[in-house]
Amino acid sequence: MKKIILSAILACLFVFNTQAQDETTTNDDTTTNDEAALDGTYNKWQARFRVIAVAPEPYFYDNVNGFDPDFSTSFAPEIDITYFLSKNISLELMLTTSKHDVEVEGGIDLGSVSILPPTLSMQYHFYADDFKPYIGAGINYTIFYGEDSGDIDSISYKNEIGYAVQAGLDYNLNDKWFLNLDFKKMFIKSEVTPNNDSTSKAEVNLDPIIMGLGIGMKF
Repeated sequence: MKKIILSAILACLFVFNTQAQDETTTNDDTTTNDEAALDGTYNKWQARFRVIAVAPEPYFYDNVNGFDPDFSTSFAPEIDITYFLSKNISLELMLTTSKHDVEVEGGIDLGSVSILPPTLSMQYHFYADDFKPYIGAGINYTIFYGEDSGDIDSISYKNEIGYAVQAGLDYNLNDKWFLNLDFKKMFIKSEVTPNNDSTSKAEVNLDPIIMGLGIGMKF
């Protein structure tokens, strides 16, 4: 998966950097946000605040007695900070945490767990007047905490490295503020151990879809 994501990033950068970008001028010498970015006078930093829906699509990596895991959808606040390496290429650090109820097919309650998946992504931005779509891919390290074991005595989750892909759209309200719509697919897994019994541990993939809507600021 890591090689596939890296290859996709390199391919996108090669294609987009070979495309010519036309500069336009207006009769009254007014510079638009799009023109400013093309001229290199873009803001290097921006931050966003979003409300997100985290919808896991879980499955056991190995079939565990035919049972299917279920992690509930959760709504949570999220912030990110973006630094532009150039007018088109940026790095984004996303921070959020969400709590999910957990059970397996058959009604076995495994309580709940919270996840903290800080994610660092490389993005490519397009410019079309006040619209700025972008795509990206990156890596995350997911921390599991606040476990509630439900119907069993105890349960633990192993922190793991994962990957993410994304697409989104910024819309300028003015030179400082903008609206944002963002979509991410994360590839997150964990080794789950019930009742401190290593012989019963299983690897589960959460692989959540994350959809967010929010507001951002340039500075």
